[in-house]
Amino acid sequence: MSRPCPCTSKVPYDRCCGPFIAGTKVPESAELLMRSRFSAYALGKVDYLIETTAEAERGALDREDLATYCRNIRCVALKIIARTAGGPGDETGTVKFHASLQVNGKRQLHVELSRFVREEGRWRYLDGDTN
Repeated sequence: MSRPCPCTSKVPYDRCCGPFIAGTKVPESAELLMRSRFSAYALGKVDYLIETTAEAERGALDREDLATYCRNIRCVALKIIARTAGGPGDETGTVKFHASLQVNGKRQLHVELSRFVREEGRWRYLDGDTN
């Protein structure tokens, strides 16, 4: 049996975010992409984080900075608060979430309203408003 998924869905990783991160499945909604990105942060899957960022924003990402950030945080729990659109028939969507993180041994609550867009049929993270 697979380990629990870091996105705290209570579904095993190999049946939840694992196939998305491995590239064998594509998230069909903005929420599924958001959950898989949380798992990617937890597991240090930097390539997935870059690949699932909107093309217009991708150039601003620094791979090493992202890898360092992933190494320095512990993703404890994820709670989806609200969502608008972001389904299989939509082109945009938002997901509001609370992410419990541990940074340098201190617990933090990251609250974000994330915006997602569909590019070439795939959901991508565009940007977000935090805390």
